Amino acid sequence: MTRPTPFDVAFAELAEARFPAIRDALTAAATDPSDRDSFLLNRDVVTLVRELRPDEGAGEDIRQLAALVHQVYLFWASGQQVVSLGPADTDRMLGFADDPSVSPMVSPFYGQVAERRVWAEPVPGAPHEPLDGCFVHPAPAASELRVLGVFGLHPDRPGFTVVEAEGARIAHLERSDGSTLFAPLLPGGAAAGLHSLAGAEELLELGFRMTHKAEELKHRERS
Repeated sequence: MTRPTPFDVAFAELAEARFPAIRDALTAAATDPSDRDSFLLNRDVVTLVRELRPDEGAGEDIRQLAALVHQVYLFWASGQQVVSLGPADTDRMLGFADDPSVSPMVSPFYGQVAERRVWAEPVPGAPHEPLDGCFVHPAPAASELRVLGVFGLHPDRPGFTVVEAEGARIAHLERSDGSTLFAPLLPGGAAAGLHSLAGAEELLELGFRMTHKAEELKHRERS
């Protein structure tokens, strides 16, 4: 059984109440929902972001909130597809790269990794947080993705941390210290079987691997 996603925790009721009007307005204006700039100019979207913004209401927090609202809307509008990976599938996905020359064209989805298996430092200088998963959708440019990582999702925590990466897949991606991609950065992480994300480039790579995993799971269901 899949555990609750960020959509379930924070957006399910709000989406039912507010997203249909946004969808109707975007349709009436012939706006491509994946075009973030146009999406964020929609009056209903502007109102929603203002209502949800943190008290300080500016800077990086508001940009992250805008990215989250956009990603969650696309997830909702495309049917709320969730790809949930257990420990074995998470380990395989991070341990063995798929063919980078193949870029599946997927609809927006939420990819959920094994619980407390992948860690990162989403806020520089702050404690590492576990990755719950990431919202993924094709960016407007060909062969590019937008990947929004969701960290620190927990029933006892009022919110969570998000970080977004966007772009084309980086060929021959390597860490500057020579360590393996997704190798643990936490003390004792290797012995515990953990993985880590070392920056936005690895988050983006995770998104591309998730798209391949989503396609693989679809094929399994069809066969």
